[in-house]
Amino acid sequence: MFQVFIDRDIEQTLPAVKETIEGKTVFFVDDNVLTTCFDNGITEELVKRLAKRKPLRAVFRDSSYGSDSVKINLERIFKILSPCTDVRSI
Repeated sequence: MFQVFIDRDIEQTLPAVKETIEGKTVFFVDDNVLTTCFDNGITEELVKRLAKRKPLRAVFRDSSYGSDSVKINLERIFKILSPCTDVRSI
């Protein structure tokens, strides 16, 4: 996660909170500055719940998606529910 901080020019001293949502570990940095989830099996329901929080940035691991359709729909879901979020897969 700290590499994401560096890559996205986010201060490493910002507070981070770990939550379990849909059985996955999700980190929220400084409320909505950054949301990350690197667990395997990310679902569309998890993506929808995260998008509803309207983070400024959201980062996922490229190999974490539960299916190809989740990966394809991730950006669409964020564009509908949180159009200003910068979404990345690493």
